Amino acid sequence: MRISSHLCSLTLAAIAIITPISHADDSAEIRDSVVKIFTTYRAPDFESPWTKQSPSDISGTGFVISGNRILTNAHVVEMASQIFVQPPNSADKIRARVIGIAQGIDLAVIELRKESDREEFHAAHPPLTLNESLPAIGSTVQAIGFPMGGEQISLTEGVVSRIEFIGYSQTTAGLRVQVDAALNHGNSGGPVVQDNQVIGVVFSGVESADNIGYLIPVEEVVAFLNDIDDDGEYAGRPKIFADGFQTAENPALRDWLKLSSDQTGLLYTGDGTEDDSIVFETWDLIDTIGEYDIDNAGMITIGDNLRLSWGYMIPRLGDNGTVPITVLRNGESVPLDIPVTSSRDDLLPMIGDGYPEYFIVGPLVFSPARREHLMNFYTPYLAMQGNPAALRADKLRAFEGEEIVMLVSDFLPHPITKGYDVSYKPALKSLNGTPIKSLAQLVELIRNSQDDYLEFKFHDKGQEALVFDREELLEVTEEILEDNSIRKQGSKRFMNIWDND
Repeated sequence: MRISSHLCSLTLAAIAIITPISHADDSAEIRDSVVKIFTTYRAPDFESPWTKQSPSDISGTGFVISGNRILTNAHVVEMASQIFVQPPNSADKIRARVIGIAQGIDLAVIELRKESDREEFHAAHPPLTLNESLPAIGSTVQAIGFPMGGEQISLTEGVVSRIEFIGYSQTTAGLRVQVDAALNHGNSGGPVVQDNQVIGVVFSGVESADNIGYLIPVEEVVAFLNDIDDDGEYAGRPKIFADGFQTAENPALRDWLKLSSDQTGLLYTGDGTEDDSIVFETWDLIDTIGEYDIDNAGMITIGDNLRLSWGYMIPRLGDNGTVPITVLRNGESVPLDIPVTSSRDDLLPMIGDGYPEYFIVGPLVFSPARREHLMNFYTPYLAMQGNPAALRADKLRAFEGEEIVMLVSDFLPHPITKGYDVSYKPALKSLNGTPIKSLAQLVELIRNSQDDYLEFKFHDKGQEALVFDREELLEVTEEILEDNSIRKQGSKRFMNIWDND
């Protein structure tokens, strides 16, 4: 069963019919600042990283915010070759561009490309007011957008049924509000309003259930906007990078740890080996975070009896780089300042709103492994073959700049590969006996080599060694690129190294 679905609209998707309903005139001004967004989406091709997959047309919703900007979902505008904004009650489509995006929390900000367009548009479409207060459970909200089933703006009404702190994607966690308003494909990125103020942004729904939709509350929106204010880049909110937390609910476990009924919290069962900065010890009972008591399910209570995961407080208390936490350790209460950070030096970072890097030499297509490669390749087989990209997927870099270099494509056709086979996405181990630490290093080694032959050896059990005549390998590269209509031998980062003699 598919649990949730983004609510952007694909041209060929099944149409969900929704009928606009009438509301009082006090929502007319809000509707004037809600726009329809058209995007041509080009997904990356991880096996042919010099190109992109076939385009698909997507539509979604956005709304005007301060600074002559338009807020929407990241999944509406990510990897877009073109973006158009259609104002309400207009047939015009105005070109726009992304100026800030966070796929983890599924938010993006766009602006109209031309300054003249921005001035004219925003003079007639004022920014909507954002309300950071969480809506009350059971209160009524309205979702405004352009769902499939018609061309005009639609307004649907529903009730707030649940508020949770959950994982979004890319190690991002945040608040999520569930509503029973009818949200359909095309609603993505639209405002959800209460008392003529925006209290959230539509982003997904449950396809197998009726009228279960989700929105990103303004509290998370404001954090995103503050994050990208300086340079348009999203750093992310502080978090604890540690594994091994479990609830303290099981009676036998509690008896074994000699916990009394009033000793509640979340247990740390890791050993700290995943990160040297972790100051928890195995079987610490995390008792409080800040002033909030943690119950045996790892929940805290805030406001009017709103129960949320204890992780909700981490970004709110961690602005100075640490979070105050109290643990019960061997029966004693121990205060700790837990280090938090918005990111870490992952061996396989996310590419995000970009495309995979690559470098081609002869018939060989190399890419630095990223998390998305494992999401698109058959990871269990890679692990079985001993590929370090799969075996070390959740690890930190062992040294600055470390990368796993993968042969992501089959051989590009050429007689130079006679007698050789390439296994499934092998990871390069060495070149002429030199261990490979990054793709940048590999490019430099090939560029500087004076050896007659180049010997490529791999980590994977199923991949044979490849030996090529160096001069021949370099000579046929241009021929292979031309034969496969590949315009560039590599990404800019690697071509800067290759061309720097």
